[in-house]
Amino acid sequence: MILLRSLFVLLFLALFLPALVFALQVGLALPALKRKRELCGVRPRIAVLVPAHNESAGIIRPLNAIRAQLRAEDRVLVVADNCTDDTAEIARANGAEVIVRSDAERRGKGYALDFGVRHLEASPPGVVIVVDADCLVHGNALDLLARRCAESGKPVQALYLMHAPPGAGLKAKVAEFASAVKNRVRSLGYCRVGLPCQLMGSGMAFPWHLIRRAELASGHIVEDLMLGLDFAEAGHAPQFCPEATVTSTFPANTEGMRSQRTRWEHGHLSVLLREGPRRLMKSLATRNADLFTLVVDMCVPPLALLTLLVLSLCVVGSVLWGVTGVVLPWALAFLNLMLLAIAVLMAWIRFGRGILSLNNLVYAPFYALGKVPLYLRFLIKRQVEWVRSRRD
Repeated sequence: MILLRSLFVLLFLALFLPALVFALQVGLALPALKRKRELCGVRPRIAVLVPAHNESAGIIRPLNAIRAQLRAEDRVLVVADNCTDDTAEIARANGAEVIVRSDAERRGKGYALDFGVRHLEASPPGVVIVVDADCLVHGNALDLLARRCAESGKPVQALYLMHAPPGAGLKAKVAEFASAVKNRVRSLGYCRVGLPCQLMGSGMAFPWHLIRRAELASGHIVEDLMLGLDFAEAGHAPQFCPEATVTSTFPANTEGMRSQRTRWEHGHLSVLLREGPRRLMKSLATRNADLFTLVVDMCVPPLALLTLLVLSLCVVGSVLWGVTGVVLPWALAFLNLMLLAIAVLMAWIRFGRGILSLNNLVYAPFYALGKVPLYLRFLIKRQVEWVRSRRD
């Protein structure tokens, strides 16, 4: 019985620490954002790098949004990567510089980014900004990213928001809220106390001297997460710029949305298991606080999975209470559940009421239950190769 209680305490700690980090990030993000000081100095020449794989149906609007923010000395470079449609022709017709990459063996966004950066070496910009071909840049996002990047000398990540498509059902709305919590709330919480953020794949700005030396050419399904950790380990942890906004829309079809979520979450969990312990030890050995905080952030699993695990711990605690008569396991599990529930509720009150109603938020645990097959596939047959999500 002592062994069972000891195992339960270990499980509790393994879940309590991620829940605590999550709650702290949410708590730090709650106060209203103060007006940032104006950035001064010379705005560097920028190149917007747009990796595109079969994006002919939707690339025109993102390109128009990018070109509206460019100056005469800037450029937008589209990498038509292993396309079987007319992405390249449409991008050229809409004012973009286009290069075509064809390599059926080396597939993935990382290879496309590396191909684009190598092309830029002939006339390097001051800052490279990566924007996915299905994303819109808003306001003066490119100017903000370029100036912040030049001022800090580090990678800078815009606020990247994913929206549910018009007329989407409840699952898509809950997914939009979960995405906002991850990309906006948690990143903002870290930013408030001067901590770095993870790279999010789109809206990423890099000083040229850093990106040209980065190891980009890989088919990893979460190349952005790996790249952020690499930069942090090298002493150039990414910074968050919440004033610059980039948005995209979840795929309208169920298959596309499932494929996208599988790629993101399997990739996150794979990096967590493979890289987490090593990067944590490296951060402690080198006293690299930025790398440590990013590893800690990475150790918070996807919100749906964290919810499932915390609920499961409560069930186990209840069983132990019934079998042994000892209430402590259940009390600890319930404490963990309340911590997570209060943090999610506070995040919804401050950032999520425009996304879904309180009644819809109550559905979130059932949404998490619906993702059990996704997590089982991670154990049985995890996704390791990059696959484009079907969007129509």
